[in-house]
Amino acid sequence: MSTKAERTTAYIIETVAPVFNKYGYVGTSMSDLTEATNLTKGALYGNFENKEALALSAFEYNRNLLLTAIDEHLSIEGKAMDKIENLIEFYKKYDIFTMNMGGCPILNVGIDAQHNNRLLAAAARETIKEIEGKIALVFESGINKGEFKLPVTPLQFSKQLFTIIQGSIAMATLTKDRKYLLNTVTYLDVLIKRELK
Repeated sequence: MSTKAERTTAYIIETVAPVFNKYGYVGTSMSDLTEATNLTKGALYGNFENKEALALSAFEYNRNLLLTAIDEHLSIEGKAMDKIENLIEFYKKYDIFTMNMGGCPILNVGIDAQHNNRLLAAAARETIKEIEGKIALVFESGINKGEFKLPVTPLQFSKQLFTIIQGSIAMATLTKDRKYLLNTVTYLDVLIKRELK
């Protein structure tokens, strides 16, 4: 059973995570956070050392939501290709998945924090590496089981795949046109099948 303090901390993180993700570290004011949580500055600082600690916890919260969803899509029963296809299906609706989060946490935090918060920028980069690693493990498993061959290493292939996915997310976000995401990820499915024959 969690304590009242633990519940308050969890409430704060869950509530401010989409605010930080949407407006960025610099763009989010303490008044934005007090308004979102209906708590005082003192209550926020009673649970977190400073704004940076709260922003990192908020990113960690969104990151965990994303990694959990990716794990679920990659851990289905079946061959490696089934798992990759399931992940691609997830990314076709990625904008819907991240809507309540305030958008893609990797894109938003990664870009926003580049020049103003090295810890957040590093956390976003680490998340990218972790996702690429998860995808690479699926490709490696497929190779080891003789399901397909890759023209490059599993990690390199997963980096290329993830770059295309993140690029389509960026374009859909910037243009406010989800067809960039849907069409690119749909075409990616065709490319992967052709490449892995």
